[in-house]
Amino acid sequence: MDLKKIVRYFVLFFTLVCVCWPTSCGVVQEKIGVIFVVHGGMSEYNDQYLWDAGLQQFSFDPNHSVYKLAIWNPAQWGLVMQVESSVKFQRKYLFEYPRLGNWDPFHDITDLQFEDLKAQLNEMGETEGLTFEYDWAAWMCGECPANYPYPRFIYYGPDGLAAPEGDYSDVTYCGEDEPGGAWAGCNPERYNVDGPAERLLKKGVSRIIMVDLTVGGVRFGKTYDVVQMTKRVIDDWNEEKGTDFPYPLWVNDYTNLMERSFPSLPVGWTRSSGLPEEDREVPLDGSPNPIAEDLLLATLQVEAIEVSLSDTVSDAETGIILLNHALHDNNEYFDPKIDDTLILNKNIKAQLLADHPDMIPGNIIGAYMGIKEVNPENGLEERTREMRGEALGYAWLYESDKELPPDEWGYRYWEALEYLKNRDVKHVVIGFPQIVADSVLNLIEFPNQIAQEIGYKTWKKWETPDLETYPGVGHPFTDYWGNWVDTECDGAACCFTMGGCGTPGDYPPARQAPLDKKRDDMDPSLAYEVSEYGHLGYDPALGAPDSDGPVQDQYTGTWAMYRPPNDDQRIAELMANHVLKAALGEYDTD
Repeated sequence: MDLKKIVRYFVLFFTLVCVCWPTSCGVVQEKIGVIFVVHGGMSEYNDQYLWDAGLQQFSFDPNHSVYKLAIWNPAQWGLVMQVESSVKFQRKYLFEYPRLGNWDPFHDITDLQFEDLKAQLNEMGETEGLTFEYDWAAWMCGECPANYPYPRFIYYGPDGLAAPEGDYSDVTYCGEDEPGGAWAGCNPERYNVDGPAERLLKKGVSRIIMVDLTVGGVRFGKTYDVVQMTKRVIDDWNEEKGTDFPYPLWVNDYTNLMERSFPSLPVGWTRSSGLPEEDREVPLDGSPNPIAEDLLLATLQVEAIEVSLSDTVSDAETGIILLNHALHDNNEYFDPKIDDTLILNKNIKAQLLADHPDMIPGNIIGAYMGIKEVNPENGLEERTREMRGEALGYAWLYESDKELPPDEWGYRYWEALEYLKNRDVKHVVIGFPQIVADSVLNLIEFPNQIAQEIGYKTWKKWETPDLETYPGVGHPFTDYWGNWVDTECDGAACCFTMGGCGTPGDYPPARQAPLDKKRDDMDPSLAYEVSEYGHLGYDPALGAPDSDGPVQDQYTGTWAMYRPPNDDQRIAELMANHVLKAALGEYDTD
């Protein structure tokens, strides 16, 4: 065969390849949008960020009073920071952020996770002939309105229209009504910007895939809020452009279980409406969460727990508490968060036992927070000291009648600690599988909750302070938790010292709210001293506590709070694998 024929055959072959496989000829490939959804927070504290984050939370719930009365009502803007919940968070954060050197690392870590996701997915996409465009969204973020799912929804309001001339209801507030004056550096047009979906649409993507680690990969109403608001963006885009752009595929809930299971009556129901009149009961079977079920996620959590094991305590004498937040009360009608959490918890436990055969299965348990209770003395549902003054423990199973997880998974955290203490466990690791990045939550809040029960001097690092995480101090502990409560009791200073302050019965502080009024977050009777060896196993009637060692039946071992996977590149690998499957049609919603 002569050279001309060889060249002709080569050209013919290359042409056929171009027809059959366009990407090999430089033809523009399909662009797929990817949105990484995270919980969000504030890298540093200031009042503007707290105001912005608060409004964002309530913008998802049209039945909430803040949505109805405050977001687009200038007369209310200056009152937002005066309400109880805002004052509580102000007081809490003014302790927490300085303890961390005035910087919460959460967003720095999630930025690294996002960059790793992009790098890994680009490499995978090149192999499959796919091109990706990226953005990220937060359910709540103080400093990043451009990463709200639909910032202009907050700016303009539900009608999507600019306020009429003379009506200043577009959200442009910059602290003009605050006691200290307007917020420095505040941009009144910060909400008048494109959000993640809009930016991707303008880049010409053909579809959008969403993947979330909002609470460590399990499904949750918060991510559902972000997804639904993103659908609103697409509806508005399609109406304006006359297009038919499809709704995003949410990898963690690719069968749309939460939407299919959402209560149907009353129309427009949300949890703030109370119990629904009519629920659409959709079985959980057949509607998996591939992220929560992925064994790599369990591996990452197991390895994070292992770092906090003791070098001097045997596996047989070690206890593991998988502590988690719950869902919003009433969301159990459509939210499978706790069920997803159980899958992850069980996978973690199975791997721990496989890797540590001397661990005792009964020493690996799950726990949640406290909830409000009905006070039999007044018939009011309120915060109680017995439930640690908390309201974040509504750990109801999906489609249940407000049922907690069964067996070893349904403890409250103080019950779990008491249980392990009574089993003579010598070291306890507190894991929190619903996070994969450090924040004030696991670095400050949880350690104080644990220490109020079993002491700060039992903390594994007490003798070798952690000055890298807690500059200048070496530890996360406050004098009492919650440190946001009012400090005046019947006209005098409240006593927050476990052994008392010199007056019989002055600790714990007496209830300050009238009996016919609900006890609120600020009531000093709800606060616990964060003492050397904690409250569990201690009875003040039997004598004073000892700052130098446990007395009575207090905990005698050590404990540690785990550190999440953070910048481990396998987090991105986990997400990239499932996004790629979605892109290739393996998670078809039909």
